[in-house]
Amino acid sequence: MLVSTYGSAVVGVNAIPITVEVDVDQGINFFMVGLPDSAVKESQHRIISAFNNNELRFPHQKIVINMAPADIRKEGSAYDLTIAIGILAASSQIPSDHLDEYVIMGEMSLDGTLKPIKGALVIAIEARSQGFKGFILPVENAREAAIVNDLKVYGANDLRQVVNFLKGKETIAPTIVNTREEFYNSLNNYEFDFSDVKGQENIKRSLEIAAAGGHNVILIGPPGAGKTMLAKRLPSILPPLTLHEALETTKIHSVAGKLNHDIALLSVRPFRSPHHTISDAGLVGGGTFPQPGEISLAQNGVLFLDELPEFKRTVLEVMRQPMEDRLVTISRARHTVEYPASFMLVAAMNPCPCGYYNHPETDCSCAPGMVQKYLNRISGPLLDRIDIHVEVTPVPFRDLAEMQPGEESKVIRERVIKARDIQESRFREYDGIHCNAQMNTKLQREHCQLDTDCSVILKTAMERLGLSARAYDRILKVARTIADLDASLNIRTEHLAEAINFRSLDRDSWGR
Repeated sequence: MLVSTYGSAVVGVNAIPITVEVDVDQGINFFMVGLPDSAVKESQHRIISAFNNNELRFPHQKIVINMAPADIRKEGSAYDLTIAIGILAASSQIPSDHLDEYVIMGEMSLDGTLKPIKGALVIAIEARSQGFKGFILPVENAREAAIVNDLKVYGANDLRQVVNFLKGKETIAPTIVNTREEFYNSLNNYEFDFSDVKGQENIKRSLEIAAAGGHNVILIGPPGAGKTMLAKRLPSILPPLTLHEALETTKIHSVAGKLNHDIALLSVRPFRSPHHTISDAGLVGGGTFPQPGEISLAQNGVLFLDELPEFKRTVLEVMRQPMEDRLVTISRARHTVEYPASFMLVAAMNPCPCGYYNHPETDCSCAPGMVQKYLNRISGPLLDRIDIHVEVTPVPFRDLAEMQPGEESKVIRERVIKARDIQESRFREYDGIHCNAQMNTKLQREHCQLDTDCSVILKTAMERLGLSARAYDRILKVARTIADLDASLNIRTEHLAEAINFRSLDRDSWGR
């Protein structure tokens, strides 16, 4: 008897419908075709054990399983349940009348318990678009998939429960998630707040500017100056995610299997902080079977690279193009996968190997030339792509001892949101451009015009600091953001001077 069940293959941040055709006929042997990988082929042994432990009969006949379309590689163990239900239906142990109404996915243990899968959200989105009535999957993934409207999501604990449901002997209540309520209830749940930070007013100001314009930042200072502490608080002053951004970010985390099973929808901006031993593929994505990297997991949020010079140079260099394009393309012989990579980069580093160059109290013990050599670990092109360079100095004891709390994140965020609203209005007609950091050359010429005094100041700074053309663009964008924070229509000299001050780490002016 020939029966078809339905699943999905996750490719990039999208899903492709997969039809699993199961034919049980006279003869012996088990055949599986349609480009299954090793994990899919091993499902036979998991299914046999699950059947035996749940008093189900594995047919000792010729079984042919075809996974169509056959030119797409099927990966992972999520097809266990799809294949198992197909075998049961083809051997007349369960009715096959309504199988075409469901997408069925799930990994099985040897006792039939269902384990969570990756990409449940994108599979649910595709199932709805294909007109399926419901989605049967492990209960751990049910809330994730249930944020998709107009699709009944049935979370099951084990194979026996699915079998009884399809036989009509047991009812599984569809998982219901109020997407908007889920989103808005946890919109401002941030662990860290700027009110905890004592002193460091100039650093707070630079991070406020960065948040207002979506600019990349590098913090440079001695150990214990507060670089990591400040970076962790940056998401708390960024504008809240929109529902569209939250869904986009959740899809990426779902595909990567990084979504907490208690969370249906990510409602706060992600903060990713990979260790400096990370590989190229770990940072930008890739691998034998391409997966999103840290830059994609930081989509619509913050990517924090602590101890920047300790990262392998090749790792940092592969990040340059995604920083410009806000998209990473991973090409393989059979297919090409694209992952979004629109993130804010926040980097931190010591000023020298010993960490105390320019320290107000401790002398630097590095040999002559070591400071510049240390900075040379970061390439000029990468440093040019970082808009704001900030020196972080230690907080004096008198400031640490003060009990007066600093300005709260929600107050800073209000100013940031007002500046972003100005930018949203400015770029309303342009797709994919929402903040000043994303301006192209044409928009920059239009919205970053300088008067005579500003032009003279910028020309002098360019000559003295030896800045590149890309640094020139960055200064104008940052100056535009500072003007927006002041609700100023034009860039004034004080705005430009502050923006130039944030290029203090450029190669010709630092470590000499």
